[in-house]
Amino acid sequence: MTTGNRLLIVGAGQAGVQTANSARELGWRGPITLLGAEPHAPYARPPLSKAFLGGTATAASLALRTPEFYADHRIDLVLDERVRHLDLAGDGTGSAVTGSGRTWDFDRLVLATGAAPRRVPLEGAHLDGVVVLRDLHDATVLARRLDTAERLVVVGGGFVGLEVAAAAAAAGIRTTVVEAASSLMNRVVSPVTSEVVERAHRACGIRVLTGVRPARFVDDAQGAVTAVELDNGVRLPARLVLVGVGADPRDDLAAAAGLHCDNGIVVDDRSLASDGHTLAVGDCANVPDPSPVSGPAPRLRLESVDNAVEQARAAATTLVGSPQPYRSVPWFWSDQGGLKLQIAGLAGPDDDIIVRAGKRPGQHTTLRYRGSHLVAAECVNSPADCLAVRKALAAGTALPREAAADTRIPLKQHLSTALTTLRG
Repeated sequence: MTTGNRLLIVGAGQAGVQTANSARELGWRGPITLLGAEPHAPYARPPLSKAFLGGTATAASLALRTPEFYADHRIDLVLDERVRHLDLAGDGTGSAVTGSGRTWDFDRLVLATGAAPRRVPLEGAHLDGVVVLRDLHDATVLARRLDTAERLVVVGGGFVGLEVAAAAAAAGIRTTVVEAASSLMNRVVSPVTSEVVERAHRACGIRVLTGVRPARFVDDAQGAVTAVELDNGVRLPARLVLVGVGADPRDDLAAAAGLHCDNGIVVDDRSLASDGHTLAVGDCANVPDPSPVSGPAPRLRLESVDNAVEQARAAATTLVGSPQPYRSVPWFWSDQGGLKLQIAGLAGPDDDIIVRAGKRPGQHTTLRYRGSHLVAAECVNSPADCLAVRKALAAGTALPREAAADTRIPLKQHLSTALTTLRG
């Protein structure tokens, strides 16, 4: 690889930083520029809805790397520059122009542009006090408002919404969660696990309303929210409303540059976009399912730290000319007050369920089966079970349903025995 090859990474989140780091480690000798749209040095996002709101994490403590790291690895970190336009040539070279008018030329381009919080197209969505949470600025605004809030309504019963609800309830704020679906987190966990989580939140004093959705946000006649009116006519008083209904990929730059986009920038298992040269990683990328066991969909977007790191590492092998397909067992976690939910693998709505009650109060593991294959696990306050399933899925370990249902034996022991049998 020649030292003149200029690598430009657009997006300075977890995926962008990992791509730069891994490219250097694998031998990229040319200049690396990491462009961040925010004024802050790259930081970890997951704690924003938990430790940051709870006051146990600061902006400084969330930093992904020290300033010395970027200097030592010869990574030119440029902050507060949002790319507005890309010029791409047929060979993957080109230039990027930012809002300030600056231009960066590149020989290889990586898009790590992330995702943007989804808004709800409702009356009053623009009102003061109706907020979202995606970045450090959002979290700072939310934390400041929580200091004086008496009531909070959370629209959306997903990871972020429930994490914020737990933090608010712990601070003594009267909190209501409004979820349009019939159960919390219904797209990512089984009804059994959803019920366990809902019970835990109710026990903390959180009001949970499912099967209803907001109809409008009520104006106090001075431009601020004063209540959330639901589609069943119920009005929930609130001066603070968090909208947590998911995120959309930031793929507008890629689409404008002529790259194929469909719920994100469509890439192959080497992270290459439709032009065969540009790479996309992290939340903005639509990837082939990397699971050892085929999931419910051949393609998907994975919004997780694990995916950002593992896909970026694989993408770096493509950059240096030794591509290794992206293969990994997806896993996710969510800390919601005293509840730690961990998910290993990708389950579908039609997958079977085997429940293993924990030995201690608050523990719970749900195993998901597709036919005779173990494909995922949902673990509440059971990190050992999650780790065991991750290892088993990666190794292709078969665990018969009958064995999985036997709760007298720890799951780790079941899987260890099955792995020994597999190795013969």
